[in-house]
Amino acid sequence: MENYIVEGNISVKAVILANRRKVSKIMVDQEKKDKDTLFILRQAKARKIPIIYASRTSIDELAQGKTHGGIIAFCNERRYQNLSKIMHKKDVFLALVEGVEDPFNFGYVLRTLYAAGCDGVIVGPRNWTTAADVVTKSSAGASEYMNICISENLNETLQTLQNNNIELICAHRKDAQSLYSYQFPQRICIAIGGEMRGLSKTVMSYSNQNLFIPYQNDFKNAMTAAASTAIFAFEIVRQKNNFDK
Repeated sequence: MENYIVEGNISVKAVILANRRKVSKIMVDQEKKDKDTLFILRQAKARKIPIIYASRTSIDELAQGKTHGGIIAFCNERRYQNLSKIMHKKDVFLALVEGVEDPFNFGYVLRTLYAAGCDGVIVGPRNWTTAADVVTKSSAGASEYMNICISENLNETLQTLQNNNIELICAHRKDAQSLYSYQFPQRICIAIGGEMRGLSKTVMSYSNQNLFIPYQNDFKNAMTAAASTAIFAFEIVRQKNNFDK
């Protein structure tokens, strides 16, 4: 059964190529002939996904917005990944995202983490299906490619990280040291909380190290989750690649 629609070339391409969900059909403007669209249609045909050629007006009636560019895909629920299958490399870079409620912000966080080479993102059991198009679009398709692991029991998940020598690094100012004076270990999970509530006591109780982002101005408020994620993730990239040497 079709659960929702994703819209636009980037999102439709991502749901096809990532293969995290069943795509039941694609609807495309019969006049749409750009190179990217033709690539998408070739991929759909190779996977035997039905293609419906329609008028732009017909697509407008089904789409949520006007930024679909003449192509939409009808999709089923996303398949999530098992944490145990992605944490046994020598170098592990995971992220735990907690308290990010806005689907645009969640998409921005996933987009940043995917670009930074994160191996997987741990989230709580919230159902993002109703906002799938927003998340896919705001992440520029990264939400489909990223390994996402649902934690039904946060204590159990955090204990699993600990048992597998994956250090939990929390973006939290209490008892913290500067992000830029810390040497990240090879096996890490960074924990990023939403700017309203931050990280829960459960997550903080497992923290191996709290880190803060030093500000240039005297500013008491937290960065957005998306901004904090970018700063932390690309400091990890910098250290891993020794860009300063």
